[in-house]
Amino acid sequence: MLPTENRLRRREDFAAAVRRGRRAGRPLLVVHLRSRGSDASDPHEAGGDDSPARAGFVVSKAIGNAVVRNRVKRRLRHLVRERLAELPAGSLVVVRALPGAGEADHDELVRDLDAALRRLLGGPPS
Repeated sequence: MLPTENRLRRREDFAAAVRRGRRAGRPLLVVHLRSRGSDASDPHEAGGDDSPARAGFVVSKAIGNAVVRNRVKRRLRHLVRERLAELPAGSLVVVRALPGAGEADHDELVRDLDAALRRLLGGPPS
């Protein structure tokens, strides 16, 4: 489970990450990242040095039925929780699953998530 302080819940937060953040697409998912400090005028925006990175997930019906969608969300939450320390403080992350994610195994999701985060955070490609 993702800790409460690390969850995106508000529509405005999702919109900020998707519309004003950077995007990295992979075959199974798309990751949107909005770093802290881009818009200091929003009081709900994570902005203090002590505010943690927050993550949200978009898993549409194109992925599969409710059982498949919930399984994909659980897997993605678990993977993102392990990577929260790598994200800049106060950043907003939205992970959008693409239709192939329903049939993908754990290792494929790990590969795509890590590659997308590396691209967004400027890490070395592998």
